[in-house]
Amino acid sequence: MERINVAHSTGEYTIYAGEGILGDALGDFFAANRYDRICVVSDSNVWPLHGETLTAALSAAGVSAADVNVFPAGETSKCISTVVKMYETFTKASLTRHSLVIAFGGGVCGDMAGFAAATYLRGIDVVQIPTTLLSQIDSSIGGKTGVDLDEGKNLVGAFWQPVRVIADVNTLSTLPPKTFADGMAEVIKTACIKDEQLFRELETGIAMKETHIEATIARCMDIKRGVVERDETESGERKLLNFGHTMGHALEKYYDYTDLTHGHAVALGMVIISEASERQHLTDPGTTMRIVEVLRKYDLPVADTATLDDYLPGVANDKKRAGSQIDLALLHRIGDSFIYRLPLSLLGAFLRGEDA
Repeated sequence: MERINVAHSTGEYTIYAGEGILGDALGDFFAANRYDRICVVSDSNVWPLHGETLTAALSAAGVSAADVNVFPAGETSKCISTVVKMYETFTKASLTRHSLVIAFGGGVCGDMAGFAAATYLRGIDVVQIPTTLLSQIDSSIGGKTGVDLDEGKNLVGAFWQPVRVIADVNTLSTLPPKTFADGMAEVIKTACIKDEQLFRELETGIAMKETHIEATIARCMDIKRGVVERDETESGERKLLNFGHTMGHALEKYYDYTDLTHGHAVALGMVIISEASERQHLTDPGTTMRIVEVLRKYDLPVADTATLDDYLPGVANDKKRAGSQIDLALLHRIGDSFIYRLPLSLLGAFLRGEDA
């Protein structure tokens, strides 16, 4: 079992990662922490598959009862109305500031349950138990929480650090191939911005072999740990984690968060922004082709029928805007990333390869 400590402005927490670790990790946590009430938040995919396992692990850890809120799975549930239903469950369960929320699911679940915990009674503790590859290596770490609005993705949220993250690799065995591929987009993104050697291992395939997958997950977790420790609230280096996300989020909005999953959108976004950056002579030639080839290797899309004119308006409300400018995460080359600030009015020209 891997243990990775994450420091932040008000303390620290530990990430536990490994195969079949849920019981031991929860046992360690509840041996050192006491709560008056506990509420689990999960979704309609995860709870039927893994709810009994979590309930048994909680019981073994001495937690005899926990209230449960299960919401419909999917990005379309990631909205204020779903969080309001969580608040209603918290109220009926009589949660106090000495209570605990457990987020048990993928990125949508972790983002919303974390936001509900951050805002209920002005903040109660949350444990993140991510059950997808994407949430294990990315969204459960660093304290970002939030929901979508009609105008854009993750526009309402808070920074609220978990008190523990428990990533049991066993939960990945029930993921549909498309959902696992979503997570691979974030693995590839991580390698693109920070770890050229990991990218090479993805190219050869060794990184995701059964004998290496736990180590790869821990490696991605540790990379994110370093970034969020150095930049907790996304004022500088943490913006690099958005590589592929600016265009990806715009594409998700264009498809109304239904026909394109987050990881698939990020894959397309990495290709779009890298092609543009190469045309602007900011990225080494050939970088985009390497990204395209590794995305294809892991069953991720590299082109889409949507045009720039279709999805560009979706960038207008992107969180990386700074007044009339926008910060883009770009690559000098694989493993070497930087932030490039551009007037939002010139983004279209930049993406088309025109002078910007």
